[in-house]
Amino acid sequence: MHGFRAVETAAYCPRKLYYRRQSPDEIVIPDEVEQRRELAFRYEQLLADEELVAEAPLEVTPTQFRSRLGCVKARMPEWEQLIDPADRDTYLRGRECHGIAHKLLDTAEPSLSLVFAGEPPETGVWKPQSVKLIAAAKALSWELNQEVPFVFAEYPAYGVIRRVPVDARRTADYREAVRTADSIDGPPARITNRSKCNHCEFAGQCGVKTRSVRSLLGD
Repeated sequence: MHGFRAVETAAYCPRKLYYRRQSPDEIVIPDEVEQRRELAFRYEQLLADEELVAEAPLEVTPTQFRSRLGCVKARMPEWEQLIDPADRDTYLRGRECHGIAHKLLDTAEPSLSLVFAGEPPETGVWKPQSVKLIAAAKALSWELNQEVPFVFAEYPAYGVIRRVPVDARRTADYREAVRTADSIDGPPARITNRSKCNHCEFAGQCGVKTRSVRSLLGD
């Protein structure tokens, strides 16, 4: 059985998953990531308190943050469930994957939310994050023996929350990531998108030559 993060990594770079499995080091979540995730449980406070939002670890201006979050509050019917979830940091164990859901929502149909510390794409969610979301949705569905039609992706440092359907395309991407994770028994081929290697902690072991920002700029 795979962790949610494992299938997310398989969708991003199978070779990275291989080296992560070989690493004896325990994964430590940086304080910065924890601080950003915690913002997802303080939305109403941040909207109401100018001083608090000015001190928050945001990647956008306080004005942008409050404007974006205000739009979500006005337009998203599940807002109340997102700011006051039925449970948080809940362990889910499905048929194929297991892991932590940051929020379980008390909606008409079962749902959950995962909180991401990074930057969202212009629309939707990044493919590896989509895979992780579907893994969590399938685990919740397995536990409840009930379909989970949609889930949520939160990017609190940017004031962005997105509703993500559990549809056929996303499910197919998830199945492919599970098959990839199942099949890894040696170093997979290197990926062609080498930009992913620049910040990978296993780049040295992998043998990929990465370029510094200065070299990319031609200095």
